[in-house]
Amino acid sequence: MRLIFVSIFSFLIMAIGYSQDPIHWSYSSKRLNDSTFEIHFTASLDDGWHVYAQKQPETAVSVPTKIEIGANPLFKLKGAIKEIGNMVLWTDPNSGIAANEYSVKVDFVQMIVMKAKIKTNISGSIQFQTCTDEMCLQPKTIKFSIPVMP
Repeated sequence: MRLIFVSIFSFLIMAIGYSQDPIHWSYSSKRLNDSTFEIHFTASLDDGWHVYAQKQPETAVSVPTKIEIGANPLFKLKGAIKEIGNMVLWTDPNSGIAANEYSVKVDFVQMIVMKAKIKTNISGSIQFQTCTDEMCLQPKTIKFSIPVMP
């Protein structure tokens, strides 16, 4: 009976620990001039966790981060989303499979050009996967909405 109790208690503690999200997203917009803005999607990661870059080696099995921005007639996207952070090419010692990943913090930055001087929201979704060197959580998709005020 004691073994069953200890097993159930250990499982519950483990489940509570893994139910907390090891990645924390923040969003902001930065005005560069009257019509151009940088939109920042910043991921801060708990110790020991990483998130994957948008571009992965061909043999990678990890889920790359994908940011989708919804269409809006008040702005247009300018260029591709850039990544600012310390990207590491990690190779699994057992399988030899490589992945581009970020630990601690990464800032995904999209430039936009406003077509009118009207307040609007940049909205969409981010798909990502967080892992440690031993395990991965299921891929997750979150929605965002970022106000932009020209």
